[in-house]
Amino acid sequence: MPSMLDAVIVGAGPNGLTAAAELARRGFSVALFEALDSVGGGARTEELTLPGFRHDPCSAVHPLGIGSPAFASMPLERHGLEWLPTEPALAHPFPDGTAALLSRSVGESAMSLGPEDAGTYRRLVAPYIGHWDAIAADFLRTPWERPPRDPYRFVRFGLTAIQPATWIARRFRGEKARGLFAGLAAHAIAPASGMATSGIALIFALAAHANGWPVPRGGSQSISDALASYLREQGGTIHTGVEVKRLDELPPARAYVFDTSPTALARIAGLGRAYDRYHYGASVFKIDYALSGPVPWTAKEARAAGTVHIGPTAGEIEAALAAAVTGRDPQTPFLITAQPSVVDPSRAPAGKHVFWAYGHVPARWEGDATEVIERQLERFAPGFRDLVLARAVAGPPQLAARNANYVGGDIACGAFSGLQTILRPKLARVPYATAHPAVFLCSSATPPGPGVHGMSGHHAARAVWRRLRAVR
Repeated sequence: MPSMLDAVIVGAGPNGLTAAAELARRGFSVALFEALDSVGGGARTEELTLPGFRHDPCSAVHPLGIGSPAFASMPLERHGLEWLPTEPALAHPFPDGTAALLSRSVGESAMSLGPEDAGTYRRLVAPYIGHWDAIAADFLRTPWERPPRDPYRFVRFGLTAIQPATWIARRFRGEKARGLFAGLAAHAIAPASGMATSGIALIFALAAHANGWPVPRGGSQSISDALASYLREQGGTIHTGVEVKRLDELPPARAYVFDTSPTALARIAGLGRAYDRYHYGASVFKIDYALSGPVPWTAKEARAAGTVHIGPTAGEIEAALAAAVTGRDPQTPFLITAQPSVVDPSRAPAGKHVFWAYGHVPARWEGDATEVIERQLERFAPGFRDLVLARAVAGPPQLAARNANYVGGDIACGAFSGLQTILRPKLARVPYATAHPAVFLCSSATPPGPGVHGMSGHHAARAVWRRLRAVR
C-alpha cells in the first residue's frame, strides 16, 4: 500500500464498490474498508434458513441494476454476473384470481389492466419507450449536474414524475391499473400521495419495458462479487472485518468516500451536526422462507413472475403505507414479494424454493408482523403456510443490526418525503461533497437514491476525481 493513497472508501455496498472501481480504473490508488467479513451491503446472499437455501437478505430483483449506466460501463459479466430475466416482471393479483401484469411487452401489460385502461397506460409510457438509456442518464443523477441528454423527454418526464402517484392514478378508471400504479409507487416506502411518487412508479414501469426486472444468477451477492472482482483487477484493495469509528483510523489519503448513512459519516469524520436535519423513514418487516414447493398463487400469471405485489387495491396500499409512516401497527399490509428460484433453481435444493415477503412498519418497530403478512399471503395463495419449511424473520431492529445504513430499519437510508425527496442529503450544488474538502458521501442517501444501481457511487466518484485532478 502506498504511503499516501488517492482514495479510501468506507463501506462495501454496491455504491461503495462502484465508487472504488470507478476511481481505480482511472488510475487512482484505492483501498476499500468494510466492517463485515464480506462485501455486499444491501446486495448479499446468505443461507438464512436451512442449508442449501440461498436467500437475499435485502434486494433480490434488480430493474435498475440491469439498466444502470454505471454497471453497463464495467465488464461485470466477465466477472461472473449473469442476469436471468423474469417474465412477467411483476404480477399484481386480485381476489378474483386475475392479475395486472408488468412485462417487457407494453401491449401485454396494458391489456392486463382491462379495456377501460389499456389505452391510458399505453399513452402514459409511449413517449419514453425505446429511450431508456437517455432517461436513466438524465434521472439517475443530480438534476442540475449538467444539461440533460434528451431535453424534450427530460422536461416531459419531469412534469409527470414530480406529481403524487395519486394524481396520475386518476387517469385510470379501474382498480387494476390504479392498484398496479400504487404498488409501483410504494417502492418509495411513502404514501402515494407524496410528491414525486409518480416518478418512482413510472421509472419502474419503464425499466420493465426496457430491460425487465431480472435476478442475478446465484443471488444478489453475484453483483457485489463482480464489482469486487473488477475493483481488484484494476488494482484496488479490499479490507473486510474492519469497523471504522474515526477518520484517523484510516490510512492517509487525498480523499475519503463513505458508503454510510449521513449520521455515521458525521460521527466518523467529525462533521458535528451537519446532517441533523436529515431524517429517516418507515421500515419494513421481512420474512425469508424456505419452501417445499412453489407458491400456490391463485392467479396463474403470478406463478412465473419474479416479483408479486399484494395490495390489492390502491386504497389498501395507501392505507398500509400511511400506517407505517404515522407509527401505527400493520393490520392489512401491502406486500412486496420475490420468488427468485422460479428462474434460478440453484437457489434451493431440487424441487424446493426460496421466497421472501415484506410489509411496511413504523421505524424502530419491535412488534411481530408474521401473522398479518402470512394472512395476506393466504388470501392470494391458499395453502402457502403448508409449504413453509423454515422462516427467517427480520424487523427494524434486526435490519438495522444487519446493515448499519438502515437507521431505524429504514432500508432506503432516508425518508422519501418533502424536499428530501429531491434534495438528498441536503441542499448543495454537489450533494456528494461535505464541509470537509477531502470527505465525500456516496450512499443511497445521495442522488439518485436507493436501489442496487451504483449510480450514487458513480456520481460521487466523479466528484472525487475532479477534486483530485484539481489539486494535483
